[in-house]
Amino acid sequence: MPLILGTNSIKDTGYAVDNSCRFAHDGADKLDRTTETPTLGTKFTVSFWCKRDNLGDYHHILTTTANPGNWDSIRFSNGDALQVLLNNETANYTTNRLFRDVSAWYHIVIRVDTTDSTAGDRLKIYVNGVEETSFSTETDPALNYVFNYQVSGKTVRIGANTWNISTGHEKLGGYVCEFCFVDGQALDPTSFGEFDSDSPNIWKPIDVSDLTFGDNGFYLDFKDSSALG
Repeated sequence: MPLILGTNSIKDTGYAVDNSCRFAHDGADKLDRTTETPTLGTKFTVSFWCKRDNLGDYHHILTTTANPGNWDSIRFSNGDALQVLLNNETANYTTNRLFRDVSAWYHIVIRVDTTDSTAGDRLKIYVNGVEETSFSTETDPALNYVFNYQVSGKTVRIGANTWNISTGHEKLGGYVCEFCFVDGQALDPTSFGEFDSDSPNIWKPIDVSDLTFGDNGFYLDFKDSSALG
């Protein structure tokens, strides 16, 4: 079971995040849930804050599997790039940016709307409020594609892959907080954070409790180890 911590948290003079959840890369830490019938399968948003404490391996943040040849994953690569992989890498976004600062909190938003007629707008990635536009690989999802995350009855896992956890690697090493999965809406990062008015280069969290998360959505604030959110 991941560890709920009151330290290594994000705090500012406005909205305060009091707790994070630590996942040990060399342990069996993971969180599982079973997907429900989505509000709208072709639109969703994933938002979370992450602080890494281990580099140089595949670190899966959010995964699910339809069958052995059809898996989706949001992860850090073994070269420390951020990757969004769909349908066993049929769609693939791999950033040129590397995420190697183990002292930093990264806010990552994955915004999906596969009904968009422009292929390059169907999936967007934002880091600390700014859209990522530089990719070593950019293969767009098909029109009206439904990710495994939005298929009822699948296991969605935070902190490890869903197909080969026994290998002893490919697990997230680090801290996660304010984890949101919004079903049925493709939201911008401003739904989850804002730039500080006094230090405009600093991106900070805002209260997300008033968002509508949809039938298949969830919000994990990690405030209570017996009720994660």
